[in-house]
Amino acid sequence: MTAAITVLDGGMGKHLERSGAPFRQPEWSALALLEDPDSVSDAHDDFIDAGAEVVITNAYAVVPFHLGDERFAERGAELAELAGQLARDCADGADRPVMVAGSIPPLFGSYEPDRFEADAAPAMLDLLIEAQAPFVDFWIAETVSSIAEAEAIIAAVERHDPSVELWMSFSVPDDPPGDVVHLRSGETIADAVAAVRTHVAAILFNCSPPEAITVALGHLVEALGANPSGIRYGGYANAFTPKTAGYAANEVVLGRREDLTPEAYAAICRGWIDAGATLIGGCCQMYPEHIDALNSLADG
Repeated sequence: MTAAITVLDGGMGKHLERSGAPFRQPEWSALALLEDPDSVSDAHDDFIDAGAEVVITNAYAVVPFHLGDERFAERGAELAELAGQLARDCADGADRPVMVAGSIPPLFGSYEPDRFEADAAPAMLDLLIEAQAPFVDFWIAETVSSIAEAEAIIAAVERHDPSVELWMSFSVPDDPPGDVVHLRSGETIADAVAAVRTHVAAILFNCSPPEAITVALGHLVEALGANPSGIRYGGYANAFTPKTAGYAANEVVLGRREDLTPEAYAAICRGWIDAGATLIGGCCQMYPEHIDALNSLADG
């Protein structure tokens, strides 16, 4: 029997921008929490209407990297709580079961493993987890770029409530993949799996090109082996254009790959499902129409 497919939502930040909600760098998707929370609810509802079975809280940019140190200290807990409440209300208002995943974002910038600060991370993680906890069904650590970052997240979740599931989603480089793909830190996927497998219910890859995720999933399947723990796996790719030399997060808003139509992305995800993935969704520049296309895969 084929395992059931779970469809996640798509990219919140870029959907907010496309919908005309408040959006800019450096606040990214957190700006809508600050200026127009209803637009966040509308975005969650759009993805639910498209068939998403999981909505991820809009807490990805509720970190000092996007808000600034002072505003995070003053309003971080409030905004994280609001992100959780909005997602919970939308999920509870759906006409079918929808789960809420609490976003645990990169604390020091996406794709920046060298900027990770092990001493500063615990307090920030505790704040984000405690504020969102009343509203979430499980946690999803997003765009994780190193094993050290993953281990800090695991420790924080287990400090709060180890009975709540954690899904770990790694990010891999954007370079055209060959036969080998590593984490953005350069660490192997096999080593990452070994570090987290006894602590997580699922391992995914996100905020990376779908072609790179395809290769990464091959490494993941090999590393899981017989997978006696039944760890679920999958991915939710972005549709960003390739980064140019000198790219830095918070300084550039990347364009969109027009070749990644809903149909084209669904075809790629079909390959992931054929390889055993049961978790599929979209990240930046993947919109409700992409989730609708993925929903048809789950129905099939």
